[in-house]
Amino acid sequence: MTKTPQLSDNYMVTIAERLNSAYARIAQAEKNHQKPAKSVSLLAVSKTKPAQLIIDAYHAGHRKFGESYVQEAVEKIQQIPFNDIEWHFIGPIQSNKTKAIAEHFSWVQSIERPKIAERLNQQRPTNLPPLNVLIQVNISGEQSKSGCNLADVAALSAHISQSKQLVLRGLMAIPAPSDDQAQLIASFSQLKTCFDTLKAQYPSIDTLSMGMSADVEAAIAAGSTMVRIGTDIFGAREYPVEQH
Repeated sequence: MTKTPQLSDNYMVTIAERLNSAYARIAQAEKNHQKPAKSVSLLAVSKTKPAQLIIDAYHAGHRKFGESYVQEAVEKIQQIPFNDIEWHFIGPIQSNKTKAIAEHFSWVQSIERPKIAERLNQQRPTNLPPLNVLIQVNISGEQSKSGCNLADVAALSAHISQSKQLVLRGLMAIPAPSDDQAQLIASFSQLKTCFDTLKAQYPSIDTLSMGMSADVEAAIAAGSTMVRIGTDIFGAREYPVEQH
């Protein structure tokens, strides 16, 4: 008989309070920028965090979690026996990791090339619902950043739309860090324009994942529908991640 994970006495209050603070921050940004209430969802980025903290967040009412390292994520997914968690893969994808991602996640936010889309489509088990996917776009043009160019989004979208085991849900981006709020909003707005164009073409598109702890307000101002927050909820990284 599987033992149900219990709340962690050391972390539960902190996690619950931090989640509530993140929810409040999102709600205030929605209000400040005239966005509909609860139009922006929160992805709690749990990469490098132990399973117990995810369990604590789950008991605090949260259900969407983001992971970036395949081996670590699969171990946690197998440890946590809650089947209503929505697991998002948000890290760079290597070809030899696609099978594990296709089998264990319900969302993948970091597709940047057709080969990865093809492998995920082929390796998604047919007894599972189609995999929800986002195209990652390198809106800042940084060589060190993952993501396809804006000019390549249309072709990659068309490719994904032909995949039976994938559902194209939208776009994701990680812009270059900047203290200039106007510059951040301009970068995010570029992606929002691309998103709106795709949304008019593909009825399945509804998710624009942009904004992290440092730029939540700018992302919501520009039209984000999902923000990804990790450290502000779970604290700083606690142990080494797997090697790629």
